[in-house]
Amino acid sequence: MESLRTDAADYHLVSRSVPIPMPSFRAVLRAADAPRTVWSAPGEAAVVGSGAAATLTADGADRFDAIREAAEALFASGDVHAGTEAARPRLFGGFAFHADSADGPPWEDFPGARFVFPRVQVTWTGGTPDAADAAADSDRGAWLTVNAVGTDVDAADVEARLDAERDRLASLSDDSETGPPGVTDRRRTTAREDWRAGVETAVERIRSGDLRKVVLAQALEVDLGDDLSLPDVLSRLGEAYPDCYRFLVEPEPSADRPQTSFFGATPERLVSVRGRTVETDALAGTTGRGETPAEDEWLAQELARDEKNVHEHELVAETVEDQLAPFAASVSAGPRRIKRLATVQHLWTPITATLASDEHVLSLAEALHPTPAVGGLPPEAALETIRETEPFDRGWYAAPVGWIDAAGYGTFAVALRSAVAREDTATLFAGVGIVADSDPDREWDEVQLKYRPILDELEADGG
Repeated sequence: MESLRTDAADYHLVSRSVPIPMPSFRAVLRAADAPRTVWSAPGEAAVVGSGAAATLTADGADRFDAIREAAEALFASGDVHAGTEAARPRLFGGFAFHADSADGPPWEDFPGARFVFPRVQVTWTGGTPDAADAAADSDRGAWLTVNAVGTDVDAADVEARLDAERDRLASLSDDSETGPPGVTDRRRTTAREDWRAGVETAVERIRSGDLRKVVLAQALEVDLGDDLSLPDVLSRLGEAYPDCYRFLVEPEPSADRPQTSFFGATPERLVSVRGRTVETDALAGTTGRGETPAEDEWLAQELARDEKNVHEHELVAETVEDQLAPFAASVSAGPRRIKRLATVQHLWTPITATLASDEHVLSLAEALHPTPAVGGLPPEAALETIRETEPFDRGWYAAPVGWIDAAGYGTFAVALRSAVAREDTATLFAGVGIVADSDPDREWDEVQLKYRPILDELEADGG
């Protein structure tokens, strides 16, 4: 497997694509080589990547710039026949939440930034066939792409590999679905009394004027009773959360360490850039779902009127608009509304901008990360509070994950509702926004609610 450092030079990219009959998402992901990649977003083509033709990594405060420069150099060397825009070469990956990447479990194999150029990529243009949001048959299609990067890459070899991969995909069968592995034990990184003390300290800082808001998170480590089938988990997440951003990122395999997988289904988009159009979201303020339509609507209305949640949401929306302003000719926020998911409801404001000049998506991602929905205000004081309060490293949790292409376009989501899995353990993450009138017990309950999307896919028979 060839891996490119961010300072690599004198290499050449060859990419070839061909339309194929619609394969099963689960079957393609089961057959994929590590490191595996999954990206599925509302209104976008879904992708499963197999292996790595090239890997770009970076660390430190300049990791966004380093990845952008490496990506531009890689794409500039390209000999690309995509056939359709959806099958074009793209890099998939993400960043660590903090500028200094984690070095402890479960993040040892995740640097400050890492992007994979898949060796083999399957693209569904209308959503994966087993997802609840799949488009009508007339809008759906599938493409196979084979990529190669090196100093002596031959187009004929890539085309031969394309033919072989097409035959291999045609032979795949979609075996029966594997159920949740079950949870046999769980360990919290934050005891309830420590959580209460941390929230109370944060509230004191907010009331004293040192902070306006801070997001505090917890981690939950669980032991699994059986093997975890990520193809089945991600397929079920697509059915339950069609409006979310599904992702899977993995480090390259290591001979001395089991494969680690970071996956999730997040409701929050960080930024999407196409041409000079930017789309992003303010997503903050949470309540549960009702057991009946009437209860559900009552909870939504209570959320919309709740002063604490509305204040938290407005802080996020106003800050996102301010962060976009230096890049934009105009910024527009839509009406605040309710975003309903399977287990929770959020206050949501869609925000769009028109750029004053061409900008790479990574420039916008760097400017927006971390939003107050996952960090706080002011950013420096919030990050310091997070470091002091949380007894674990966030790693890639709540950080940007997504894709970039040769034009500098791309989409990044905020890696929430997520977990890191390795062998028979998984570590889940969830957080809440703390403001002046936050109650530690209510915030604790909200964290437990936000574990549910992933925990529901791990627990056997819902318990």
